[in-house]
Amino acid sequence: MLFVPLWSTGFIGAKYSLPYAEPFTLLSIRMLITLVAFLLLIHLYRAHWPDPRGAFHSLVVGVLVHTCYLGGVFSAISAGMTAGLASLLVGLQPILTALLAWAWMGEQVSHRQKLGLAMGLIGVAMVLILGKPDSGVIIYTPQTIGYTMIALVGITLGTLYQKRFCTGVNLLTGTFYQYLATALAMTSLAFMFESRQIDWEPAFVGAVLWLVFGLSVGAVLLLMRMIREGAAAKVASFFYLTPPVTALIAWNLFGETLTPWAIVGIIVTAAGVYLVVGKPNV
Repeated sequence: MLFVPLWSTGFIGAKYSLPYAEPFTLLSIRMLITLVAFLLLIHLYRAHWPDPRGAFHSLVVGVLVHTCYLGGVFSAISAGMTAGLASLLVGLQPILTALLAWAWMGEQVSHRQKLGLAMGLIGVAMVLILGKPDSGVIIYTPQTIGYTMIALVGITLGTLYQKRFCTGVNLLTGTFYQYLATALAMTSLAFMFESRQIDWEPAFVGAVLWLVFGLSVGAVLLLMRMIREGAAAKVASFFYLTPPVTALIAWNLFGETLTPWAIVGIIVTAAGVYLVVGKPNV
């Protein structure tokens, strides 16, 4: 109940802050502040640092869960994709997780799950093809779709990797290493591809502080704790609630409108994801 609204505001924070800085520059600043916050938490709770193997695995998770996911989402929104659509596309993570579990781990896929996979894909197609506003506003391009696919694959593989290799790593110090990898990657990308100019408006500062403490500290620690204590597919099921929550917030704050077809597509997608990862009544 706490994770879903917190995670949803990440897309809103991106929408608020990106007019003032380019995505990699913004994320590098966010990560550097987050590292300081985590060092204080590690000192306060006297958390144990992982061994070299645990540190390495945590760095890999950082590249997947944060570098690919955040970099993809922020780049997509910066390039013009709406926050609601970005959340919908990366919200397909539970479906991709189920497919990977079937392909790599030999998990059985029931008829109920097959129906859910089909519904999820149909729902997204409805949003992309039929859900375009009549005004002709472009809500996605091949470039923005590519960015969100990087984010989708990254968060999916990162969740599975975290569950497989990092369950014994301290939550605070392990997440610190994740953010360290992301800070290095984002800073490098900012110097390679961006001007690194920042407009330090109050709205930008407020959005960055929320992204740090509300998302990078609050929501991500909740996510890592849920991954540790629950099955990866079960944890992924919470993501199907993110698109409607994000769409509602974006409509209220930014006036992002949804056509009737887009609303139906979101409902169909959410229902499909639920069929894939939800536990059937017996």
